[in-house]
Amino acid sequence: MRRSRRMAAAMSALAVAAGGLVSAAVIGVGPARADHCDPAQATQTPQATQTPQRQRNRNQNQDQQQDRDQQGQNQDQQGQDQNQQGQDQNQQGQDQNQQGQDQQQQDQNQGQQNADQQDQAPQGGGAAVLDPAQDPGSDETAAPDQGQASDPEQTASTFSRRNRPTRTATPVPTRSQGQGQNPNGTASPTASPTASDDDHNECADLGPFVEDFVDIRQVAPRQLDARIGRNGSRGSFVSQCGTNRNGHNNPDNFIVAPGVSNGAHHLHDYVGNLSTDGFSTDESLAAAGTTCRFSDKSTYFWPVLRDRKVDQNTEDPDGNVGQVLRARSVTLQFRGNATSRVVAMPRFLRLITGDAKAATNGGANARAAWSCTGFQNRISPDKYPLCPRGSQVVRILDFPSCWDGQNTDSANHRTHVVFPGQDGACPQGTRAIPALRMTLTYSVPQGPSFAVDAFPEQKHNPVTDHADFANVMPDRLMQFVVSCINRGRRC
Repeated sequence: MRRSRRMAAAMSALAVAAGGLVSAAVIGVGPARADHCDPAQATQTPQATQTPQRQRNRNQNQDQQQDRDQQGQNQDQQGQDQNQQGQDQNQQGQDQNQQGQDQQQQDQNQGQQNADQQDQAPQGGGAAVLDPAQDPGSDETAAPDQGQASDPEQTASTFSRRNRPTRTATPVPTRSQGQGQNPNGTASPTASPTASDDDHNECADLGPFVEDFVDIRQVAPRQLDARIGRNGSRGSFVSQCGTNRNGHNNPDNFIVAPGVSNGAHHLHDYVGNLSTDGFSTDESLAAAGTTCRFSDKSTYFWPVLRDRKVDQNTEDPDGNVGQVLRARSVTLQFRGNATSRVVAMPRFLRLITGDAKAATNGGANARAAWSCTGFQNRISPDKYPLCPRGSQVVRILDFPSCWDGQNTDSANHRTHVVFPGQDGACPQGTRAIPALRMTLTYSVPQGPSFAVDAFPEQKHNPVTDHADFANVMPDRLMQFVVSCINRGRRC
């Protein structure tokens, strides 16, 4: 009988020691935040994601709970529920299991078991546990007469991997499939799970979701442009401005939020004018340098795309997590009108396309167009494309091109220049101007593992893609652009 008890104690001690090593390893080198905010890794379960304030300790808490559950199973298998915990810790710290088998030792083990039970979390919960960094064989954890219950403010589960205080995550209900689209087919914010108090599902708060992606081969082909008629203007002009290799980025938008830093709450890539920020004016833009040829000082900008597999920008208050992906190519093409000739844009004309808040505003102003190289007759307006290996993600951003003939801006930045109708003709009372199309291509990680920067509440929904432009071309260059387009030339 004594021999059987010794063997049981030894086996359980090895199980606890192994569990402690696993817990310590998980807490010390847990997966990066971006790893579990990667849409490819996100599932519909509470374990998949947590709120941004809790996301660094999510995997830590889960692994610790698994360790605690494993310890409980070992206790059940030994049939010594009340003796095991004390025997295990005594063997690690003082080898008391093999030396004492009398009633006094059993009483001591019973006392330690009662103390340890105060520290263990119930199955499925997120209560505090002992810090695995603490020596399991020390007198502080092994002596039953101390009867210490772990202080919730000092346990491992109350600290993130960067040792910042955080709160233990609470499981939340699962999210059903098929949510996130409104009746007109335009994507709306994907529904987030509900949670107790303010504990939310982390990646549900950040987005995007797996259902925000689509295999490009499942997108039906469609014609993007209206057929050019007899009186249409067939030419084009491309302004070559590079891909922002100089790293001109900021979260400003001088068109929509002038005089405000971080007015966009997401990072923009800029090409063209070198000075563009939230405080730009006509005068400052005209005086700056440019990355474009032919002294085109216009400013072209759009929200960056990020690789969500990379643990960067994790402290961003707006939830734009991941490594910025620079576009592999940027084509800035000015095109004609399907039914008429074009006239010159006025200098300092401001234009926006798309709606950065389309996920909550609805799709009335949404103009997102996602595709893949080799599949550019397949355009998705509300899903990120999953491209075959070797194909790149494509963003197509078309700007309005029917000008009211008077204003360079308007209160909503939209009514002074509107889009042509479905037949390509401009509405009555407007004039066709060169139509800017930005085409951006990216090499992205395989699978649903990338996202466009966005306002926090937009959940990185692909329908929110947008871009901005201000014309600062010299008048002579603009006349050349108009000439190329109206004469059918490709310049």
